[in-house]
Amino acid sequence: MNTRKLCQVAAISMTLLVGAGATTGTASADPVPPEDVYSEITDADIADPNAIIIDSPADMEAAKTANQAVAWFAARKGSTAYQGYCERAVRLSWARKTRHASAIAHWRSSDGTRRTTGTPPKGAFVFWNISKYGHVGIADGAGGVWATSVKGRIGHAKRSYFRNYLGWKTGNSN
Repeated sequence: MNTRKLCQVAAISMTLLVGAGATTGTASADPVPPEDVYSEITDADIADPNAIIIDSPADMEAAKTANQAVAWFAARKGSTAYQGYCERAVRLSWARKTRHASAIAHWRSSDGTRRTTGTPPKGAFVFWNISKYGHVGIADGAGGVWATSVKGRIGHAKRSYFRNYLGWKTGNSN
């Protein structure tokens, strides 16, 4: 059990223990019977199963940057300014210092671990072998991608929109 869950379980247990020992406010300080201790459970009490729990400052910074990379593409939805420059678009979305000549050069480089299975996490670089230069986009974290060349412009599509999927690498601002 990770530390965060252990702390959550401890907090709930403490609340139940303290709540069970609550008094009615009378001088006798008799405990309130369990049937009288009731609280309506609302949507605010139920954790979002899609929420991303971030534990460390490094994870928090990476998530912030992944959100920014996706937001960069979303803000340019419909633009044709980066047609033929997919690698440049993903580099700019992450504000990367490292430059690659093409998407396929990025895929083949030692810049990140190549992964060919699993759903790419939000902000990951997603690669296809669609030409000698390849193609790259940014994962939305839910099986879709933001990329250039979606109906001839920047857009959002399913990962299967492009043919010859290669895999993904974790996004970063190296």
